[in-house]
Amino acid sequence: MMDRNKAIELVKKYIKDDRLQKHVFAVSACMKELAEKLGENSEKWELAGLLHDLDYDFTKDSPEEHGFKTLEILKDIGFDNKEITDAILAHCERKNCETKMEWALYTTDPTSGFIVACALMHPLKRLENIDLNFMKRRFKEKRFAQGANREQIKKCENLGLSLNEFLEICLKGMQKIKNILGL
Repeated sequence: MMDRNKAIELVKKYIKDDRLQKHVFAVSACMKELAEKLGENSEKWELAGLLHDLDYDFTKDSPEEHGFKTLEILKDIGFDNKEITDAILAHCERKNCETKMEWALYTTDPTSGFIVACALMHPLKRLENIDLNFMKRRFKEKRFAQGANREQIKKCENLGLSLNEFLEICLKGMQKIKNILGL
């Protein structure tokens, strides 16, 4: 299996936009924290988060290819972990979510952006100043962070977690890498 450092090299090679790099780091932090909470393989879940958007620069103008191009990139370097590649396909709805890892990646993808938006809206603009009550108030506001699909986030229930638990776990994971995220 690929190690974290190799995955980070791939992120830096294929994702040129700094904001998107931060997004995959945020998703990977959420995934790692969720895996630890659920008793899953945190290294594998973190890798899925790091690798899930490798193809964005190639597919931003052809979204129907998103996910498939990432699998091509990974296949070209000899990476063939089916759990991770299936999660990558599931996060962009190229396959139905079936496993915990697939549901986790599907739900953390919009959640990380939602949490970043919460931090940026807070007067101090720091993840450490965000709490569950702040996030819950913003979650109810339809016009806030409109790109963060609330119905997709609520699918966290497929992990056996309430929305509150899920948001707190993701926030905790992202707080651990606040310096990388600049928040």
